Amino acid sequence: MFNKEKASAYSEKTNSNSATLISPGTSLKGDVRSENDLRIDGTIHGNVYSSAKIIVGPSGFVEGNIEGAYADITGKVAGNITVKELLQLRGESYVQGNISAVKLQIDPTAVFNGKCQMGTNTGNVVIMSNEDESTTAKVNTYK
Repeated sequence: MFNKEKASAYSEKTNSNSATLISPGTSLKGDVRSENDLRIDGTIHGNVYSSAKIIVGPSGFVEGNIEGAYADITGKVAGNITVKELLQLRGESYVQGNISAVKLQIDPTAVFNGKCQMGTNTGNVVIMSNEDESTTAKVNTYK
């Protein structure tokens, strides 16, 4: 009656290109993990992990840490954000927490309160000091 080969081929195609949507009015308590893109327009009280892109829409709110390859924030985040590539804080976004990203883009209307660490090697901290009219830089590695 049903062709199992077509059904399995269809589910493989949809899973490889699928994204998870947490729609407005939805509230989750607990950590969320995804291998695919994740769009949050509802509320999550917990940490969010994805090996792909995480989008927090205008009505989205995350109370917890966010970790992913990319992140695009338009809503609110109360927690630390760590991304392996580009983090974008757009529009009326509000972030209360520390940021660690290779690249960072912040719109003028976005609000960010916290510390920011950028670059490919975010474990290095550069400390600048003045010594006898010459400026020297010391690089310390914290792990």
